[in-house]
Amino acid sequence: MDYQGTVIRPPSEANSIILQVTVGCSHNRCTFCGAYKGEPFRYKDPAVIDRDLDYAASHFRQHNRLFLADGDVLIIPQHRLVPLLEKIRAKLPWVRRIRLYGNCKSIGAKTAIDLLELKKLGLDRIYMGLESGDDTVLAATDKGSTAEQMIAAARKVREAGIFLSATVLLGIGGTKLSTQHAIATGRVLSQMAPNQIAALTVMPIPGTPLHDDIVHGRFHLPDELGLLGELKIMLQHIELDAVQFQANHASNFLPLDCRLSKDKEATLVRIDQALAGNIPLMPDYMRGL
Repeated sequence: MDYQGTVIRPPSEANSIILQVTVGCSHNRCTFCGAYKGEPFRYKDPAVIDRDLDYAASHFRQHNRLFLADGDVLIIPQHRLVPLLEKIRAKLPWVRRIRLYGNCKSIGAKTAIDLLELKKLGLDRIYMGLESGDDTVLAATDKGSTAEQMIAAARKVREAGIFLSATVLLGIGGTKLSTQHAIATGRVLSQMAPNQIAALTVMPIPGTPLHDDIVHGRFHLPDELGLLGELKIMLQHIELDAVQFQANHASNFLPLDCRLSKDKEATLVRIDQALAGNIPLMPDYMRGL
């Protein structure tokens, strides 16, 4: 398989075929992200993709899921994306589930009919980075979208019957906006109503604007207890049923995997126990991206 640059996939796609069809990210301006810095966004040569599909057809017959990389495959125009999914179906007929990243802009560019067409061709899950529900934080991180636009994009995905996984970032508001970020994010998630919520913790990456702001004292990350407090407030403000909430990414200090609202109270108790020092936190040397 041909992989160019940095290839990122969600943890839940560990056992999927990873087919890289774009390189980089169409937005690539988020202050906290260093994955694609210096990597111009581009579509891969169709001939290279065809060779990868032939390789997958020979070597990955036991895999029934496929993840399309990189950072925002959904930005591919419909007249190019539909033939790609049709080709996947023709060459890998045993693949039943296709997943990809989609940001607010690329989702907004698709019509409801577009999304339904992609769903019929196998697209069953979109991973979307909300990061924060607070417009001040979204603007500061150069996310390129407002909370209302995030909500509208999420609803469009859900109305098409496609599974939506939303990612949020603990600590992205800094100490100054921590509570504001947590409350707004919980409330926006409630309106987005994703099928899955994944909470990660900000880990500054050298060379990014966020890292520079931290080095020069313009941004202060909450400490471990501050991050736990932020997580607690965020959960308190999520009003959803039948949604998977996961904070078990390697970046987090307290791994969590629960079902809301069924496990909400028990999860809040667990966070309180960690805040009181009764549950050990993940040491820094074991955390990572």
